[in-house]
Amino acid sequence: MNTTICAQATPTGGAIGLVRVSGPQSIAIVDTLFKPLKGEPLSRRKGHTATFGQITDEHGECLDEVLVTLFRAPHSYTGEDGVEISCHGSAYIMRQLVQRLLDAGCCLAQPGEFTQRAFINGKMDLSQAEAVADLIASDTAANHRMAISQLKGHFSNKLRSLREELIHIASMFELELDFSDHEDIQFADRSHLLQLAEQMTEHIGRLCQSFKLGNALKRGIPVAIIGKTNAGKSTLLNVLVGEERALVSDVDGTTRDTIEEHVVVDGTLLRFIDTAGIRHATDQVERMGIDRTFAKIEEAEVIIWLLDATQAAAHYAELWPRLQPLVADKQLIVVINKTDLLPPADLPTLPCPALYLSARHEQHIDSLRRTLSATLARLTETAGPTDVIVSNERHYQALQQALASMHRVMDGLTAGLPTDLVAQDLRECIAHLGDILGEVTSTDLLHNVFSHFCVGK
Repeated sequence: MNTTICAQATPTGGAIGLVRVSGPQSIAIVDTLFKPLKGEPLSRRKGHTATFGQITDEHGECLDEVLVTLFRAPHSYTGEDGVEISCHGSAYIMRQLVQRLLDAGCCLAQPGEFTQRAFINGKMDLSQAEAVADLIASDTAANHRMAISQLKGHFSNKLRSLREELIHIASMFELELDFSDHEDIQFADRSHLLQLAEQMTEHIGRLCQSFKLGNALKRGIPVAIIGKTNAGKSTLLNVLVGEERALVSDVDGTTRDTIEEHVVVDGTLLRFIDTAGIRHATDQVERMGIDRTFAKIEEAEVIIWLLDATQAAAHYAELWPRLQPLVADKQLIVVINKTDLLPPADLPTLPCPALYLSARHEQHIDSLRRTLSATLARLTETAGPTDVIVSNERHYQALQQALASMHRVMDGLTAGLPTDLVAQDLRECIAHLGDILGEVTSTDLLHNVFSHFCVGK
């Protein structure tokens, strides 16, 4: 790119502000505004050096004392010559500094343009560039881990490995197509190709499956609090979130719709969902609320089943046949509430492990929090620092299309379809994986990706 861009990279009002400049004229432009306290001008200094001095206004007077950090291509974030100016965080100073740079020949950077230049100059692939935005937006330890893993290239490396394997298979097909005049020539055994295709399909399928966890970690793992009416679900929600979020009443059926609240537990965002009590509905509105309860059970990763201690055994026997198929693939935590209403000797036992607590008096809530922590550890045990978890919707859609293409490849090999038809499906799969990495990318896609970035990044 021939233009030199600049932008304010930090909010105003802080102790320190940062203005970034990148492009072929960045060092020369800053040199016209910057007076080092001592020594040579920036144009004669080495990269990765910091110089203290003054930025002057249009009259040659001192605008601010600044620290200028110099980067020379290709050893910079964007791969271009670049300068970062650290100044005081005054709104006036930063506004005047950016204006001085614009007057000296810079163009104002568009949202995400610094990272877009890094992508175009080969400093990172497209999935890593998108990880920059995720890293900036991360507000929990789990989201931070996923963004860092993607930024370090763990996801990219996995995709490149898959593409190389697929390209190897495709090359065998292409050789056969080159010798299509000789029907008796085959460069690869079909059973071997089918075996390779099955392996690739399995790998891509696992990446697709990881999106469920990745999306949950990014948006909040859904935890549904379910049970009969008046079991204390709303009280428990209020205790877990630390505020009166849900209306509490001794009247059955008070909660008729779902109530959701986000809480961070052990660095992971949870989305607690208080649901309508399960019982035979007395009116249409309550029936709708109960229908939504079962919809939330389907959506949730973790289920907290709350039982009234005074009726726990009967309610368990009544609801378990209906709930069992719905929670078979979920993390289920059975909780017996209202233990303050019974002496310890009379507390019920169930045919499954259960926690005992009193939400109203906040007794033994810590045991539930510890169980939640252990449950989260099981859910995220595959989310180590080097494990690949897909959390980006665009990546997931491309992987789904790649998976569909691989299924067609397998079907074609099994059915003995002509080489050219199978090869076309294989090319499509390779192209979909390339879309994630930005190997072949449209201008519209790049604009859509980088337009969501903040200015200055």
